[in-house]
Amino acid sequence: MYDFDVLVLGSGPGGQKAAIASSKLGRDVAVVERRHMIGGVCINTGTIPSKTLREAVLYLTGMSQREMYGQSYRLKDDITVADLAARTQHVIGREVDVIRNQLSRNRIRLLTGTARFHDPHTFLVADDAGRESTVTAEKIVIAAGTRPARPDSVDFDDRTIVDSDGIINLERVPRSMVVVGAGVIGIEYASMFAALGTKVTVVERRDRMLEFCDLEVIEALKYHLRDLAATFRFGEEVASVERHASGAIAVLDSGKRIAADTVMYSAGRQGMADELDLDKAGLEADERGRIRVDDNFRTAVPHIYAVGDIIGFPALASTSMEQGRLAAHHACDEPARAMHQLQPIGIYTIPEISFVGRTEDELTHMRIPFEVGIARYRELARGQIIGDSYGMLKLLVSPEDRRLLGVHVFGTGATELVHIGQAVMGCDGTVDYLVDTVFNYPTLAESYKVAALDAMNKMRHIARLND
Repeated sequence: MYDFDVLVLGSGPGGQKAAIASSKLGRDVAVVERRHMIGGVCINTGTIPSKTLREAVLYLTGMSQREMYGQSYRLKDDITVADLAARTQHVIGREVDVIRNQLSRNRIRLLTGTARFHDPHTFLVADDAGRESTVTAEKIVIAAGTRPARPDSVDFDDRTIVDSDGIINLERVPRSMVVVGAGVIGIEYASMFAALGTKVTVVERRDRMLEFCDLEVIEALKYHLRDLAATFRFGEEVASVERHASGAIAVLDSGKRIAADTVMYSAGRQGMADELDLDKAGLEADERGRIRVDDNFRTAVPHIYAVGDIIGFPALASTSMEQGRLAAHHACDEPARAMHQLQPIGIYTIPEISFVGRTEDELTHMRIPFEVGIARYRELARGQIIGDSYGMLKLLVSPEDRRLLGVHVFGTGATELVHIGQAVMGCDGTVDYLVDTVFNYPTLAESYKVAALDAMNKMRHIARLND
């Protein structure tokens, strides 16, 4: 006899949804989580704090109003860490309350502490005082998440040299910053601090940033970041970081030396598998601490599932939630449809980026013909009203059957707007639907009709020449 039908390790997006889905299916469920980490990294140090910080930056710097009131416009001249932290802590507190309430409403037991396997069905749970107790379960879902990868050669002190989790705990807004790594997290923070007036230098060993994104969109983002005095060093690596009393010096392989108040490493993330004693459950992880699973999120041990960042790509809160739900359904022998292959990507830079489907480079490499339709925010009444003259929406359309192959959005509301295109693509819709439908006016959503008409006119012109 087990203590619980389903035990979930971790209360982040994947763990929450796995626990709630299991409870809804009539199972007796428990979640193990550290006392100060309810909601996981997503709520406490990752997604929610960083996106809240972004909103605070946009509001306090007045950036979104500068088209109207001039480039010198600011809501607050001397923005402090306390100004930014107030909003962040408020949102974190509210989100933690929401999660606690959801678990309570669904009669899910919250076990506070850190857990590690004792055997395939048993965990040892240590509380804050180090006292251990055992808990058993018939089915187990591992949603333990990840932590920032820290190169052994770097002497992190969480003040001058920090990782992406520690960046929100800085004591002051730095005058200068080196961001090591131009991935999603690195570029998001680079854009936020550049907007605050920090002189940001981004060092990236690859030749371009965010290479999975549309090249035109990335070029537009680079233009905006350079306009905020950000500098990019592509094809470069940081050999070492020298810490000094008043800052640090990043030494590049090429010999360049870059002085900064703060150096932030964004070198990917490491799974938490090394803290779980997986071998006692008959499991193992790869060198990045990730656990291999099948299409149903089941590990090599049939009653143990794993979801979220700890299983690797795509490692998004949005996909983790769905993975948790599907894993719970499979564990509870409840049928469920597989996750839809169309999954949007949202990047919360300033300005933000979002896309779904293929990029121009991918389609060209696959030798799939496409036509491009573009709408620019400056041509929309809503774009003028909100002061966004740089935003754009791009549709990639098949000239053969007129289906949407990709949707790419840059600018205000990009992460919201992309879902219109996602819905059309998910229902096998064509560009004709966007041409024929009526959108509210004035809205940014109207950009879909403008871009669709642009693509349609180009395809019509080709068709006329072929007649």
